[in-house]
Amino acid sequence: MSHIQRKGTGPILSTSVEYHGFVYLAGLTADDLSQDVSGQTQQILDKIDAALEEHGTDKTRLLQAQIWLKDIRDRDAMNKLWSAWLPAGGAPVRACVQANMADPRHLVEIMVTACR
Repeated sequence: MSHIQRKGTGPILSTSVEYHGFVYLAGLTADDLSQDVSGQTQQILDKIDAALEEHGTDKTRLLQAQIWLKDIRDRDAMNKLWSAWLPAGGAPVRACVQANMADPRHLVEIMVTACR
């Protein structure tokens, strides 16, 4: 049986799980909630980079992304940063939807899956 590696495990979730060379990140949100959607998106992309690096991989190995926006009208602003962050030709499959957030100050949440 293969080993499942969990990081940041708490009572309701782990911040990441690795299994058979696949890395699953929990939905990530910004720490500084006073920023607009662009500022929050940049914080999240930086967190994704750091989390993937912990697992020995990076954004060039992204497979899937799920993005939740508090207001879908912020999609263009978020996409501007997202597109600039992605490696050329390396876009994962993706869903992007409007959602009610657990904390109304969260404007965006991103969850990704990558491989090693």
